[in-house]
Amino acid sequence: MPHLPLGYFRSPVWGLRPLEGLPRFRALSTHSKPHGSSISRRNREAKQKRQREKQEALEAGIALKNKSPAESSKAWTPKEVVLYEIPTEPGEKKDVSRLLPPAYSPQYVEAAWYSWWVREGFFKPEYQTKLPQATGETFSMCIPPPNVTGSLHIGHALTVAIQDALVRWHRMCGDQVLWVPGSDHAGIATQAVVEKQLWKERGVRRHELSREEFLREVWKWKEEKGGEISEQLQALGASLDWDRECFTMDAGFSVAVTEAFVRLYEAGLLYRRQQLVNWSCALRSAISDIEVESQPLPGRTELRLPGCSSPVSFGLLVSVAFPVDGEPDAEVVVGTTRPETLPGDVAVAVHPDDSRYMHLHGRQLRHPLTGQLLPLITDSAVQPHVGTGAVKVTPAHSPADAELAARHSLSPLSVIAEDGTMTSLCGDWLQGLHRFVAREKIMSALRERGLFRGIQNHPMVLPICSRSGDVVEYLLKSQWFVRCQEMGHRAAQAVESGALELSPSFHQKNWQHWFSHIGDWCVSRQLWWGHQIPAYLVVEGHTKGDKGDCWVVGRTEAEARKIAAELTGKPGAELTLQRDPDVLDTWFSSALFPFAALGWPQETPDLARFYPLSLLETGSDLLLFWVGRMVMLGTQLTGQLPFSKVLLHSMVRDRQGRKMSKSLGNVLDPRDIIHGVDLQVLQAKLRDGNLDSTELAIATAAQRKDFPHGIPECGTDALRFALCSHGALGGDLNLSVSEVLSSRHFCNKIWNALRFILNALGEKFVPQPAEEVSPASPMDAWILSRLAHTAQECERGFLARELSLITHALHHFWLHNLCDVYLEAVKPVLSHSPHPPDPLQVLFSCADVGLRLLAPLMPFLAEELWQRLPPRPGGSSAPSICVAPYPTAHSLEHWRQPELEQHFSRVQEAVQALRALRATYQLTKARPRVLLQSSEPGEQGLFEAFLEPLGTLGRCGVMGLLPPGVAAPSGWAQAPLSDTTQVYMELQGLVDPQTHLSLLAARRHKLQKQLDGLMAWTPSEGEAETKRQQRLSSLQLDLSKLDKAASHLRQLMDACPGPGEL
Repeated sequence: MPHLPLGYFRSPVWGLRPLEGLPRFRALSTHSKPHGSSISRRNREAKQKRQREKQEALEAGIALKNKSPAESSKAWTPKEVVLYEIPTEPGEKKDVSRLLPPAYSPQYVEAAWYSWWVREGFFKPEYQTKLPQATGETFSMCIPPPNVTGSLHIGHALTVAIQDALVRWHRMCGDQVLWVPGSDHAGIATQAVVEKQLWKERGVRRHELSREEFLREVWKWKEEKGGEISEQLQALGASLDWDRECFTMDAGFSVAVTEAFVRLYEAGLLYRRQQLVNWSCALRSAISDIEVESQPLPGRTELRLPGCSSPVSFGLLVSVAFPVDGEPDAEVVVGTTRPETLPGDVAVAVHPDDSRYMHLHGRQLRHPLTGQLLPLITDSAVQPHVGTGAVKVTPAHSPADAELAARHSLSPLSVIAEDGTMTSLCGDWLQGLHRFVAREKIMSALRERGLFRGIQNHPMVLPICSRSGDVVEYLLKSQWFVRCQEMGHRAAQAVESGALELSPSFHQKNWQHWFSHIGDWCVSRQLWWGHQIPAYLVVEGHTKGDKGDCWVVGRTEAEARKIAAELTGKPGAELTLQRDPDVLDTWFSSALFPFAALGWPQETPDLARFYPLSLLETGSDLLLFWVGRMVMLGTQLTGQLPFSKVLLHSMVRDRQGRKMSKSLGNVLDPRDIIHGVDLQVLQAKLRDGNLDSTELAIATAAQRKDFPHGIPECGTDALRFALCSHGALGGDLNLSVSEVLSSRHFCNKIWNALRFILNALGEKFVPQPAEEVSPASPMDAWILSRLAHTAQECERGFLARELSLITHALHHFWLHNLCDVYLEAVKPVLSHSPHPPDPLQVLFSCADVGLRLLAPLMPFLAEELWQRLPPRPGGSSAPSICVAPYPTAHSLEHWRQPELEQHFSRVQEAVQALRALRATYQLTKARPRVLLQSSEPGEQGLFEAFLEPLGTLGRCGVMGLLPPGVAAPSGWAQAPLSDTTQVYMELQGLVDPQTHLSLLAARRHKLQKQLDGLMAWTPSEGEAETKRQQRLSSLQLDLSKLDKAASHLRQLMDACPGPGEL
């Protein structure tokens, strides 16, 4: 090798013996050695082994596409669980005087903090007025009240993660924040749970108890079991003001519900009428639209239904003949999927222009079961091209038929009772039979009478009660209804005018469509648990039926009696009032939550200060049934919108894109991800549920496949961070436990970074104010600029409420800027004793600002680490990170150097090139000399400023600059950085050419084999072909690098070093 002028190189200063014969120059380059004793030899060897395995895997091009997700994911090695065992009373501050454990352990980190936050009042708006950064602005939200019956699933966890991040950010910014917790009484669900428990434990049915006795049992159950949701919310770190917790059956909330009903009635927006409602025969109650699931059937489908001993067939079209009266051989054939409703038919309808039936207009038909005469009517709503073009009209059991019958003044016949059995109108031969048993009996009768005309597969959509699994019936019931057209029009106008903002904006179309087609809302429910309707029937004489009924509405019975006296002209004391036994739809009370939770109808300070809410955040599936109704009732009852902004997140699905469902075994309790759980425990939860044997078998098999070793402990912070890292405002969110586990690894990175920083700062370090911290080196300037940029990105993400922008910025800063680059580059500097002061101030700033940026998303980890930072002089720092000032882009603007960041990106490219060369020649331990050469004077100066970190990060020895035009050293490995810049690495004496050529040949053979295999594939389309082309390009590039490396090695073999060469 030819001699190189000594001036080309910069001598290492720390940790390397300079090459023999080279004088020591100014400190411009370094060799990074392990820092202190904290990195043991064993850890280094393990790390090197992992790097070699990773490199081998990449070179082998392992094909993961044939493996299941469980197989292809990184195996989880159980980590040592470290517990916080220092005696600490609930609400007492955690002891942070001990050293940090060597590794991140969620149970240790999350212990004790939450109860201290609550006791100190950090979550109360009254506390926030005292903060130095107080803005005087308010920010208020309410949690979507979960059902008191159940426990939170991963979808709820997404809601909490998003809301809490926003709440904590506003609190740290100095806003007066109120986040109201609460739960919903969930009428149908709670009553069903308690009824099941009473039967299981005491063998007692609800109707064997009085209403008062049953309600006592429900309240008893609520007190015993209803606290689970609060425990889950606290485990998730939700910073709610628990002193303002609200339950929709609380006395104050019940007053609000009664007041809302009375005001709506007085405004003419509530009325009672006999009308078709969604009816669950299993529950014996009307149910809301949201509790009706539309199940599409492709054709014949057998379903197991409650109350039926054998499966029932659906998706079949039965053809029935209706004889024409007076014409023995004439008939009209009608198709129906519901032969059990035949006894309720009052007519047959055809389209007026259907030529097949024009000659029968005005004729009478014989009912195929009863023989009664039915009119053949014409109506333009009938679709002549569907089926035979003739439809039977059953107004008591079909909304479409009810509208048609009303146009033709036809009276309905109710043939299905509340319990799903046939009524007396069907005749003795059917009365009392279950409707689906009656179906088969009717079919047999049609065959016997010769009026059965066939059966065929028929795609259809079947309405199913989500609460009971029963087929929903449409029954005529006297119920209370809310008139929605006027209120709905105002809700639509609010969005159209911009007064109400829906985000993402694509939900506006659905909103406008729903409100333009909105019908009246049935709010009666035939339950005992709930808000009993404040309406009273005036019992007078022998009047029966709704036509003669006199109903009055009042806040109390005394008020109702006074109104009844005025209506009847009789003394109130002589009147008998019967209160409506029904309760209100749960959605009615939950629609009042934004203002009733703040004390409405009383003029409370909370209502005056925090209403309307600043933001409503919830799942997009609740847009219409909850958000829409809140807007309608809030505007009507308070005179203003309950909130001006609505943020809607997507539905959480599993990693395969499936909806979370108990029958699929993929519903996850957030605590199982936080604390970890064995497969046996997961399976036991399924067995304790309400799945039938078939569903249980499917669910347990799915769990065994998805979680063969259970779920590892991930921690709250990792779960929150993973949930927020998705762009939750777009399409559905597919979440896997492996993603959460990856976030736990990120937590461990932050943990280790702070252990390093705290160790470097020592006990006597005194931090400077952030505005006084000034970088003393290009590396210090770069990391502070990146920190300021991260603060800017976080601020942008919070303002736009796009949390994925924030998680990306924080992940990139902590992992790729601080841990991977700055800490590695600064280790040699800190190996000097005493430590130079400037990097220490920079390290403190990175820790302090970085943790405060992180706090809204990872509150436990941020608090644990921030509390251990040295206090600033004067003792003026906040008591907790959750009330410390959030870093703003403006406050850190003096650190921003975008041009420097751009320059350093070229240095990072050089680092990658050097590491790639080292990997190619397998220089695991050697620290080769390196030269950079650029034909651009500006780039030459750029690299000169960063030679020291470049050598450290590239794991190289002496770094030097080769002047433009000077010939490259012979036999040195070369890699281009750009058209103008090359990097050269010394190989002679570090590599055995003979040995490495054989290794390169073996690696090349493997890569060539993979390339040939991919080339042999038949080109496909779409994403698969794109991936194939990308892999082809990658393999070809790797082969080119290997060929170039082999060429260099041959040059080395041919060279004969002289005695005077280096």
